[in-house]
Amino acid sequence: MTSTDAKHVVEQYNRALEGKDFAGARGFLADDLHFEGPIDRFDKADDYITAITRLYGMVKGVEHQKSIVEGEDVAVFYVLDTPVAKAPVAEWYTVRSGKIVHLRAFFDARPFSPPSR
Repeated sequence: MTSTDAKHVVEQYNRALEGKDFAGARGFLADDLHFEGPIDRFDKADDYITAITRLYGMVKGVEHQKSIVEGEDVAVFYVLDTPVAKAPVAEWYTVRSGKIVHLRAFFDARPFSPPSR
């Protein structure tokens, strides 16, 4: 897979998410997608899509900042606009055979955590 192909897969996936086309986004994920983030971890694409569908229920917008590509790895930086916070996010994707197989998300999860008592 070329860097251009990996970038295209990630761009198409993110366009589907931004359009709230979760079935379309699912098509870019390997069934055994491995997701790691500050709040959740998943080893199945369907479990991840369930969680991201809930998150995008409150997303007001996504402001893309930058993408960096090296071979099958794509890093995407953006600001996620929600009622809770405008959260800077970095995601690191690994693409193989036209599917996203590994996704790591990095962001400050404190605004999204339940208040401590």
